[in-house]
Amino acid sequence: YKFIAKELKKNKIFGIFRGKMEYGPRALGNRSIICSPQKIEINEILNQKLKRSEFMPFAPCVLAEDFETYFQSKIAVEDYKFMTFTCETKKICDEVAPAIVHLDKSARPQSVFKKDNNFLYNVLTEFKKETGLGMLINTSFNVHEEPIVESCNDAIKSFKESKLDYLVIENQIIKQI
Repeated sequence: YKFIAKELKKNKIFGIFRGKMEYGPRALGNRSIICSPQKIEINEILNQKLKRSEFMPFAPCVLAEDFETYFQSKIAVEDYKFMTFTCETKKICDEVAPAIVHLDKSARPQSVFKKDNNFLYNVLTEFKKETGLGMLINTSFNVHEEPIVESCNDAIKSFKESKLDYLVIENQIIKQI
């Protein structure tokens, strides 16, 4: 977790392929691409690597206990576990996580609880120790118009094609050459 957090702080991009594939419309940390939201330029870099259009915004995953620091919502933090609702961002996001703020000052956050995804929770916790921010960009692990990676071979193919910096497969980390 510490290694991943230190590399994320350096603006490195990770593909994550761990455990079972999520069920539903979003990647929630097992078939994800994660990176720091601290520099707005990461949006263009991700769009180029993943061959995505500029209008496709990137969503954050955030430690559940930090949710209310960054987002305004009338519904419970627990309801954001599946990244299916949008809410308003607080002004602090413009400063510390501009890459997740949409043009209308909204975001589609994922609240991360340790009991739901221990790996992602620990990465967020270590990233917070490194940067003071318990939030990352979390987008689905796929190249545009391709399905989310399902197998280890899919993950490796997508990793090579998109030229991400690192690939996490279970407890192994592979670096792009």
